[in-house]
Amino acid sequence: MNKYIVVNHPETWTISSEHLKVISSREYLTNPEFSKLKKARIFNLCKDYSYQSKGYYVSLLAEARGHLAIPTVKNLVDLGEPRLVKIVSEEFDDLIQRSLKNIKSQEFTLSIYFGQNVAAKYKELSAMFFRHFQIPFLRVKFNFTTRWNIKSIKAISEVEIPEEHKESMLLFAEQYFTKKRYDTVRGNTFEYDLAILVHPQDIAPPSNVRALRKFTELAEKMGFYTELISPKDLSRLSAFDALFIRQSTEVNNEAYAFARKAQQEDIAIVDYPDAILKCCNKVFMAEAMENAGIPTPKTVIVHKDNKNTVLKKIGVPVVLKSPDSTFSFGVKKAMTEGEYEEMVTAMLKKSELVIAQEFSPSEYDWRIGILDGEPFYACRYYMAKGHWQIYNWNAKKKTEQDGNADCLPIEEVPSNIIKNAIKAAKLMGKGLYGVDIKEVNGKALVIEINDNPNIDAGVEDAYYGDKIYNDILRTLKNRLENK
Repeated sequence: MNKYIVVNHPETWTISSEHLKVISSREYLTNPEFSKLKKARIFNLCKDYSYQSKGYYVSLLAEARGHLAIPTVKNLVDLGEPRLVKIVSEEFDDLIQRSLKNIKSQEFTLSIYFGQNVAAKYKELSAMFFRHFQIPFLRVKFNFTTRWNIKSIKAISEVEIPEEHKESMLLFAEQYFTKKRYDTVRGNTFEYDLAILVHPQDIAPPSNVRALRKFTELAEKMGFYTELISPKDLSRLSAFDALFIRQSTEVNNEAYAFARKAQQEDIAIVDYPDAILKCCNKVFMAEAMENAGIPTPKTVIVHKDNKNTVLKKIGVPVVLKSPDSTFSFGVKKAMTEGEYEEMVTAMLKKSELVIAQEFSPSEYDWRIGILDGEPFYACRYYMAKGHWQIYNWNAKKKTEQDGNADCLPIEEVPSNIIKNAIKAAKLMGKGLYGVDIKEVNGKALVIEINDNPNIDAGVEDAYYGDKIYNDILRTLKNRLENK
């Protein structure tokens, strides 16, 4: 397997190994050769892992390309999630207190390089943090009140490593890069109940009140104790053994924290944190679908180097999408070159990469529900009145914010629609997905793959009825029984 260290500025990089090649983040993100590469392990040592930075996209695109990334996007998001950091603090409190008991000062900083510290006495503590977060260079700050507490955990870049630590760091790096196996986190198993996560203030909830009532009613008939929980209940999640997410999902909101904690504790989930990370980023989606040969409208991943050539391939009108756009938020249509220039410049100030897509008008979009690789409902969502999208959040009347929908048997859906929906959902792994497809000149063009798709009473269940709810609940039960 090819191994690459990806950094911002290779010319200043001091780590070298006969087993690896050092390349720049820009080269990995923009050179099409890396998109075609089939087997690779990517060690992402960029100086910044923040959301939508180069470091973030290196790990994201590595996963989209089927490369093995360290750290993964999950690891990067975990690091910035205070609730998950708190969980680490609570779960490993005994190890923290034991490791730091002889320190006399009120504060202590632990520097971790590839899972090791320059002082051997902190080996176990350093290894624990690395196993949990998988970040090559970590700095953990502790303070002492009545006991030692984690003050902060952050990734650092090579330039932040003290000169007196660099020799040890290089040794740790050499040991790490020659390994064949890499540590992962293991979870625990807990009791048997179902939590359904909802957010009382959700602007666009994935299930309406009637649907939530139906899930609860049918789950209890299937043998689940069922409780609707809210974002403030993260600390209670360990009391459940299954989690069904029914609040809007984004990388930076509570749903991801719940999914990630559930995964760490071996709680059965719909949906997995991987699904949230992948589906919530249109860049991952575009790269993954292109690599898999799935038909889509003409699509270009736009960055500062190629933004002036995009329209030569796509033309106008052109649809521009923020990587994390959902429910038509963050999706714009440029009718002219001038509008494109203005919109894309503004969007690239917020994200290193943006999606540009050929405008493919249609009367409706197909939505095929996929559950663990199998289609289980089919809908047609019609465009909002006088608008080019399903949702029109600027509509003056609430009744005109979205279009009508109808539901029909899967057998009546054109075979190429079903085929491409299954193929697209497969890219995201097991889970619950809604695949949006446009029929254009007889072609089934996949627009996007949605995690946590709508299951609303009166819409998605209009043809199959209770079967829709029971299929999802049975999937959760199967996850429990197959553990």
